[in-house]
Amino acid sequence: MSFHIDQIIQVLGDTKHTEPARECVPLNDKSTLMISIFLCVGLVISYLPQHYRIIVNKTSEGFSAWFLLLGVVSSTSSFLNIILLQWDSIVCCKSLSTGACIEGLMGIVQIGLQWAMFSLVFILFLLYFPENKKRQLHAPSSLHLDLPNKMQAPLSAEWKVSLVVAATCIGHLAISFFISILLLIVVGGPQHWQTNYWAGFLGVLSMILASLQYLPQIHKTWKSKRVGALSIPMMMLQTPGTVLFVYSLVVRPGTNWTAWLTYMVTGILQGTLLIMCITWHFRNKRLGIRDIDTTTVPSDQHNDGQEEELNAKQ
Repeated sequence: MSFHIDQIIQVLGDTKHTEPARECVPLNDKSTLMISIFLCVGLVISYLPQHYRIIVNKTSEGFSAWFLLLGVVSSTSSFLNIILLQWDSIVCCKSLSTGACIEGLMGIVQIGLQWAMFSLVFILFLLYFPENKKRQLHAPSSLHLDLPNKMQAPLSAEWKVSLVVAATCIGHLAISFFISILLLIVVGGPQHWQTNYWAGFLGVLSMILASLQYLPQIHKTWKSKRVGALSIPMMMLQTPGTVLFVYSLVVRPGTNWTAWLTYMVTGILQGTLLIMCITWHFRNKRLGIRDIDTTTVPSDQHNDGQEEELNAKQ
């Protein structure tokens, strides 16, 4: 029973619970270090096809803004979570060799890279958002013809959502970073219940958002029946690597289930999206339909027309 109570205290905190700071002892676990380095390199490589696909095609068509919102906020929370939980490892770098310091921080590096690479996808999504879908398109009418030529059409609902999502991500990062730094300066590391409680909150938030993250994208991909700018090679590289990634985080000192459960859930949902994208890719190839939608028709109208077109071809 005491084992379960300790776990709950570690995640949620307790006003009467404190633990002594961890001693600065080198890990000297070469196998775990090699796995961590391999995963870091593999993580960067796995995201390159996605970045490349968006840049080369000059469009982020097919991405769900809600998927990116949940992903960025989740990865930001997870990154701050492991920084707080492994703050002692960061402090210990003052008394350890460079090699031992790097080895002790590999867990932070892994999740930090995950946050950076996914955030770059979101930045590319905004930069390469289809220009013809940033504003509402109107059919010619006497009312519209009377408007001045220089007057721009109102922003589309999809682009408005994307801008709100961007502001939300920046706001969450700023507020969470400020609170984390304030706790570390005023209170101290994870041995203090306030910091441990905040780290646990970030971890649970990350886990919940990751559990929901792929649902908007799965829905959008299912509805559009196109792969869009999503990269199948990226998902084929990332999904199998989830098992190793989770294992490397589990064995890290100072971490708890809030640090790795996020990635296990994400891997399962990403695998579902991967199967769907592969199915649509070969289905559309057989029907002679491009993966990336280049239409200038508003997305809602086009989705309805596309479904009728696909049904007719079948």
